[in-house]
Amino acid sequence: MKKRVAFIVDNFPVLSQTFILNQITGLIAYGYDVDIYANPSPEMTIHDDVNKYNLLSRTSYFPQPSQHHPVTLCKSLHLLLQGICKSPHVLNQLYRNISALKTNGLPIWFLPYLATPFFNAFPQNYDIIHCHFGPNGIKGLALKRMGLITGKLITSFHGYDLTKYISKYSATVYHQLFAQGDLFLPISKHWQNQLIELGCKQDKIRVHRMGVNCEKFTFTPRQYHHSQPIQILTIARLVEKKGVEYGIRAVAKLASTHPNICYKIIGDGCLKESLQALIQKLNIADKIELLGWKEQSEIRETLNQSQILIAPSITSREGDQEGIPVVLMEAMAMGIPVISTLHSGIPELVEDSVTGFLVPEKDVEALSQKIKYLIENPQVWEKIGHGGRKFIEENHNQILLNQELVDIYEKL
Repeated sequence: MKKRVAFIVDNFPVLSQTFILNQITGLIAYGYDVDIYANPSPEMTIHDDVNKYNLLSRTSYFPQPSQHHPVTLCKSLHLLLQGICKSPHVLNQLYRNISALKTNGLPIWFLPYLATPFFNAFPQNYDIIHCHFGPNGIKGLALKRMGLITGKLITSFHGYDLTKYISKYSATVYHQLFAQGDLFLPISKHWQNQLIELGCKQDKIRVHRMGVNCEKFTFTPRQYHHSQPIQILTIARLVEKKGVEYGIRAVAKLASTHPNICYKIIGDGCLKESLQALIQKLNIADKIELLGWKEQSEIRETLNQSQILIAPSITSREGDQEGIPVVLMEAMAMGIPVISTLHSGIPELVEDSVTGFLVPEKDVEALSQKIKYLIENPQVWEKIGHGGRKFIEENHNQILLNQELVDIYEKL
């Protein structure tokens, strides 16, 4: 009999969250029966694997609240009445969890939104309930306490869930989850330490890193071609913590002395207009392109054409931090020299001057100097590239990590 796993995630499918997609497809390949519970994705472009594995047919979506509170409350009541009509026991199940929700950062009116995918048949019995990001762990716990879903509860922590989310609520927001959850999988030692500081028992924590498929991101030594521009690349959501502004400013400092450079930025987000305005203000529109989101095949092709990748991550004004950007792993797997920052768990991936370079957050001068060093010393590209590839093969190989995840599940 197939083991059943439920994934509770934010939006699905999302181009920037290949780490979740890789886990899901890896488990299906191992013979697991996987269901996905998520918010609808606003993105029109999806990864090929979503269609290859027919993942949308495995996905149930939570209804979305309105931006207008009165409409949200009316819809909540409507969803509740629908649920009661389908199953008279629904009201009792929801009522059982009201006291728990008050201390977990979820408002009472949210209960029907959370429960709707389970109204037709409950409980849904799973071997594992795997929640990506702490707030989804809270949702998973609420669903279990309402009797709508069963299974061992695992929560993976990535970054914003241990920074921005805690700042918004409190340092105690996860206490019930820590007490009743079965296992917690931070993606780095950095976040493991944070979980312990927040009160999670150490014997419930295991670092499980994100990774990449090394067969898809093949190694190619970077070459310097005198007749072609040096291609510099950033792939990121255009939000504050990605630090794209500092990448733009660093390249701008080099534009007059190193005219043979081209900086491409793949991604989209709320800062797109302000970043475009910054490019115009710095008078470097001929050197920098904002390309928007691309499909995975297009991203791999752009990576193939690039000599340097920069990921200038920062801590946002709200305290939001990265996990470890998967794009750094992809670039390192392909032999691309990377430059990033002393931020979150990134130093656990990039060893300065060995597998890439690290600079302080928001330090435009330091970032500019590292880019300049790589431009002027192409003879070091291959050595750094080999070091990066070896580290990814040994520590961030998705095939090995999926086997590790299966072992984790089996032990539970």
